[in-house]
Amino acid sequence: MDVVRIIESGVEHHAVSELGDLLEKDDLIWVDIPTCDDEAVTVLRDVFAFHPLAIRDCQERNRVPRIHPYDDHVLIVMHTPERGRHGHVHYVELDQLIGSRYLITVHGPVNPAVPAEIPLRETQAVLRRLESGRLHPATSYELSRAISTAIARQQERFIEDLTKEVWSLEQRVTSGHLGNPEHFLEEMFEARHGLVAVRTIAALDREVFELLLTLRRAVPAEDRMLVEDIVDRFQRVRSIADGEKEYLQGVIEFYRTRTETKMTVAAERLAVIAVVTLPITALSSVIGMNLIVNERTDFPLLGLVLLVMVAMSALFLTWAKRQGWW
Repeated sequence: MDVVRIIESGVEHHAVSELGDLLEKDDLIWVDIPTCDDEAVTVLRDVFAFHPLAIRDCQERNRVPRIHPYDDHVLIVMHTPERGRHGHVHYVELDQLIGSRYLITVHGPVNPAVPAEIPLRETQAVLRRLESGRLHPATSYELSRAISTAIARQQERFIEDLTKEVWSLEQRVTSGHLGNPEHFLEEMFEARHGLVAVRTIAALDREVFELLLTLRRAVPAEDRMLVEDIVDRFQRVRSIADGEKEYLQGVIEFYRTRTETKMTVAAERLAVIAVVTLPITALSSVIGMNLIVNERTDFPLLGLVLLVMVAMSALFLTWAKRQGWW
């Protein structure tokens, strides 16, 4: 658990036991909780006196973003996507408890398959900016905006990685080098699943902060523009995901049309082959056994029959070409 005090000269790291004294001062306090364990629950309950429902939301996994306003703080639950094995998308949760002079970020719970450093990625990036002096928030909402912006940027990077895959899929479709068709279809639908997932996450994160703007008492007037900026950033992520998903759908439709066309052409050619071979089969079945009879085989007549077969086949092929079937 990281306890950070943000002062004019920079940041100070403190022990958890000092939280009670720090909250009595006017400085901005940020508490980053990697896992909501027993120690974290004690701090949230005894030091900050949060509502039991808010603590429960921090302990349990929330599958959709949400917002809960309380008397002196607001709980915001949000997610960011992380690509897993076999195309699965993990929803990495981050809970924010925003007060007047403090911000508490609680990570998880997350799937054990997600590397331990992934949930802390955005908050650690913001902490490095604080320590280097590149970021100096004056309010808890300004600090929340920095973290939420980092999440939005990660969502954009997630879409960018998927876009590289979409471009590769398009090149393979247009060039005809698809490889294994089954694997190719899996790659297309995994990319589409990723775009749908990040689009859903960004849209729900946006709705949470948009709803926060309607809570007049929760957001001070001077911080409303910060929340509006967060809404705009998630809206942009949603729009990008929508555009890439539509682009990929075009690639899928092109692949489907091309495959259906190839199947239609193949079926037409098989039909032509059947038409060409049908009279040969009929002729050979009627008189074939009467021509080839050991030493009594009539070779001149056999030659004539074969010549007739070739002529009939050539005639049908010429007719099929004139009809545009071959």
